[in-house]
Amino acid sequence: MNPAQKLPPKAWVHALPQSRVPRPAVLVDWPKYLLWLVITPVHPYVRDSLTYLGVLRHKGRQHYLLGKLAATETFESVISYLIDQGFGNHFVAWRDEGEIASLRKVPDFRHQFHIRFFQDGEVRGHYEYTPEFRPFDHLLEIGAEDRRQEFLEVLGDRIIPA
Repeated sequence: MNPAQKLPPKAWVHALPQSRVPRPAVLVDWPKYLLWLVITPVHPYVRDSLTYLGVLRHKGRQHYLLGKLAATETFESVISYLIDQGFGNHFVAWRDEGEIASLRKVPDFRHQFHIRFFQDGEVRGHYEYTPEFRPFDHLLEIGAEDRRQEFLEVLGDRIIPA
């Protein structure tokens, strides 16, 4: 990793604007939307506690490698750029090994573009159901798609494609 790519302070990452899921367009999705308004603030604590106790397991990194952070960029510059593009901090997601930031862009209630940054400069991203719409499909990665080209178009020369 380039020395210019030092890790951003945890406080900076936690202060990033939170990702917000849009209101559902279909009436049948409203109960799920309302439920997640209530459980979102406590979800990370429950997830982390259940993982610590061994009830839930998550190891490694998800698939869909996009590339590495370009030597001319810093984590903060690329993450700030993505925030300007409509991404937000996705603190509800699993924490992959070595992850420093998880962002998502939510075009509608049902889908999201999810991108992760790692300590070694690696960048991974995929398109999937939101946990709010289909929590179990989301958890099991059912319906997850590569969408590599779309991510690379947004990121441009900020990363070196894998």
